[in-house]
Amino acid sequence: MSKQTLVILTTYNEIESLPALVDEIFASAPAVHLLVVDDNSPDGTGPWCLKRGESEPRMRLLSRAGKLGQGSAIVAGMRYALDQGYEFVVTMDADFSHHPRYIPALLARLAVEGRDGADVVIGSRYVAGGRIEGWPWHRHLMSRSVNRYARAMLRLSTRDCSGGFRAYRLARLAQLDYGQLISRGYSFHEEFLWRVKRLGCRLAEEPITFVDRVKGTSKINAREAWIAIRVIFRLGLSERFGGNRLG
Repeated sequence: MSKQTLVILTTYNEIESLPALVDEIFASAPAVHLLVVDDNSPDGTGPWCLKRGESEPRMRLLSRAGKLGQGSAIVAGMRYALDQGYEFVVTMDADFSHHPRYIPALLARLAVEGRDGADVVIGSRYVAGGRIEGWPWHRHLMSRSVNRYARAMLRLSTRDCSGGFRAYRLARLAQLDYGQLISRGYSFHEEFLWRVKRLGCRLAEEPITFVDRVKGTSKINAREAWIAIRVIFRLGLSERFGGNRLG
């Protein structure tokens, strides 16, 4: 079986949505492999993944000792993908807000040659054809405000800087110094995009419909948003005044 694409799901208490999501991933993109990075979920997510993996050779579980943050979970998944020799990586949420039907379109954009090709493709809520379903007005306001702030501070051209539904060309990510990352939570998405931009990666966006979770509880709150604003500010200073390593 070719080790071409690895889908990374980071989980903490996602047992309500994960079984159906795994089925949908393999239905939408049968050739991919799947890695679930679970932070010791008390709801049984990890044991379910182990059981499913016994009959599904495309699926693996990476268990961690505790809740260490989504950013570090994604990095752990990417390190695994690099060690195992995958060519592409797709990151997405485990609550069905990112629908697997978009995976082929993201990967197809990576395969484009020439000036229209890309090293990173974002499943975007904020380009033509993209949209959000199920959010209250204050979530729209918070998300758009953080995105505008990130674009201005980090000099990013992409419309959706905070979305975690992305496809990456792994050869470019091998050049990244993961030890320099300072984000562990939801500011990770903006920081990672900024760092790959500084590597010279070509960024692109494909429209998706983002649907608010219908099962489980959102982990995003005002504290996470405030931490993201502070981290983006620190990165913005580095963008303007130079230097890669932040203390």
